[in-house]
Amino acid sequence: MSEIVNLNRFRKQVTKAEEKAQADANAVKHGRTKAQRLLEAALEEKARARLDQLKFEDE
Repeated sequence: MSEIVNLNRFRKQVTKAEEKAQADANAVKHGRTKAQRLLEAALEEKARARLDQLKFEDE
């Protein structure tokens, strides 16, 4: 004999798995890793600091 399955629960599990797969695919396609974000922020801060050093101020 087979086991009794709650069809609503099964359907929700399938839907959740499909949504998770789609989210993972989108993250790979469009997302950046934490290391990439931190590197980009550090480079931006370094460039901003360099520009501040090179500014001429008239007084």
